[in-house]
Amino acid sequence: MSQENTEETQATETTETFEPKIMAFVCNWCTYAGADLAGTSRMEYRPNVRIIKLPCTGRIDPLFIIKAFENGADGVLVSGCHPGDCHYTAGNYHAKRRWIAFRSLMEFTGIDTRRLQFSWISASEALKWVDLINNVTDEIKALGPFMDFKNLKG
Repeated sequence: MSQENTEETQATETTETFEPKIMAFVCNWCTYAGADLAGTSRMEYRPNVRIIKLPCTGRIDPLFIIKAFENGADGVLVSGCHPGDCHYTAGNYHAKRRWIAFRSLMEFTGIDTRRLQFSWISASEALKWVDLINNVTDEIKALGPFMDFKNLKG
């Protein structure tokens, strides 16, 4: 078997067995509580997401997202309270405005904007959390591994 065929076989096997690493930045009051409700209700969803709980999505620095990709994330999810329901009055509106501005930075740095997803989930929406995680995992898996920033980390 030639070296070229071996590399193609390895690439195919890697794609078939690829499980994405997804970093989720979630607000403490709504989305985290919804994820907790899903867990305590024994709802099953994909184990690909690692949650970082923050007081509010309005406090997410865009650098957090870049660092997540730099540290090996294949996708990032930002999720908070529904608009108008923020415990800090307007934090989720700040997050949404940041996303609009951050989108062009992502395009400039070469990150496919489909790798970053936003959602609004309340504390009582455990089923919505489960559906979101399963859908995001499927979408990121379809995009394949994000390798562009892997070599930046020394």
